[in-house]
Amino acid sequence: MGVCDAIRQDAPVGKPIAMSAPHLPKVAGIDPMVPVSTHTAAPMEDVPAAPGAFIQDRLAGWVSDLTTLHELTERLAGTSTLDSALPELLAAGAALVGAGRGLLVLEPADGRGPSRTIGLGLAHADLGHIETVPRSATAYGRFLDGLPDTDAPLASPDILGDTGLDPRCREVAARLGYAASYAQPLSTETAGRLGAAVWLYDEPAEPLERQCHLVGVYARYAAEHLARLLELERTRADAAVVAEELLPSRLPRVPGVRLAARRRAGPAGGGDWYDALPLPDNALGLAVGSVGGSGPASLAAMGRLRAGLRAYAVMEGEDPVAVLSDLELLLRLTEPASAATALYAYCEPDRRAIVFAGAGHTPPLVTGERRTEFVETTLSAPLGMLSCWEAPSVEFTPRAGETVLFYTDALLRRTGDTRDRAFARLHSAAAGVPKVLRQDPGAVADHILRTLLPGGTDRSDGAEDVALLAARFD
Repeated sequence: MGVCDAIRQDAPVGKPIAMSAPHLPKVAGIDPMVPVSTHTAAPMEDVPAAPGAFIQDRLAGWVSDLTTLHELTERLAGTSTLDSALPELLAAGAALVGAGRGLLVLEPADGRGPSRTIGLGLAHADLGHIETVPRSATAYGRFLDGLPDTDAPLASPDILGDTGLDPRCREVAARLGYAASYAQPLSTETAGRLGAAVWLYDEPAEPLERQCHLVGVYARYAAEHLARLLELERTRADAAVVAEELLPSRLPRVPGVRLAARRRAGPAGGGDWYDALPLPDNALGLAVGSVGGSGPASLAAMGRLRAGLRAYAVMEGEDPVAVLSDLELLLRLTEPASAATALYAYCEPDRRAIVFAGAGHTPPLVTGERRTEFVETTLSAPLGMLSCWEAPSVEFTPRAGETVLFYTDALLRRTGDTRDRAFARLHSAAAGVPKVLRQDPGAVADHILRTLLPGGTDRSDGAEDVALLAARFD
């Protein structure tokens, strides 16, 4: 995949080349959406007789350029993920060099990923056509492969008129309707090569020296910002892997009930968890919980809390209050500065009976063809908040074909609504599950997540995890 650079057979490799063409290349314009100064250095013979006017004109140009760079870097600094930063970088660079289209390839030199390619004004099929150009004949490919003398921008002012290029370069350019390109590497001293941006012109063109300088300054700042986001995304991915390892690798199969679990990790890695374990006499222990905070410390506390609950459930699982009381003691002894919410349920599928207790946790929701309602629970404090935790248990009986949903509080917060409104939306989402999906607890959970969190994102605080455990009783 790539866009052709101006590699001439009679010129040093990797150096910007002024192409000779039967006509003079058109000077690239500036995108009017981003006002970049049009002041340029005039030849000495054109300098006005009054030197003060000339200096004033130059100063005005510098101020305009600095203002533009400030606005563009501020917009880039406001992005917090690679998915938002890459399009912003590509669009800002296009405005600075006066191009209408382009593509950006993220491919870190250390090989740890992630690797992405995005386009500006190019469809997915267009990017596919560009991929057919030999990588060594593309500007970005030469940058990312670390070929000698490829640490400077490369300009191709007239792709169609340059017979020294790979024929496939000219063929793809003609097919997609671009005639010139300007490529800028993205790298930092600490992270090395990160990627490259290539901007495309519809006609033969080349950016002014001032424009090249501006986009170079912007690219250096953007590369540092991308390096930070890249490291953050890698940390998030590592945290997600650790979290998955701390959760059940598979759910138990117990006659009379079918289980499904879903977890949506926040970008910082939080401490929301779920668990399901078989108990004697065909019983089943179900639990969900959340540890305050985020990051590695929260994940570690989550793992210890879940391990403790499993041990207590095996010893006294039929008494949810005793299980949570022991868990509260464990939390105070091992995590004195932490607080957590938890809900533990002891289920007997053959009798369709559930006894549960919650510590500052959201109430379960039971849904079926004839009813959708929250199960009434007693008020209780989160674990670690009181010197001695205790709350009465609750018992209820789901009907045949009903699904009981256990979920963490973040499911409500990530909707961006008030608590009452979020509860109402959750109730509506559960009641609106299509009849054809109600036989599958996984389909029920997916429908609720899609309804409450479209696209797996939220409109307010996306830093939290969400855990959802669904149990359908036959």
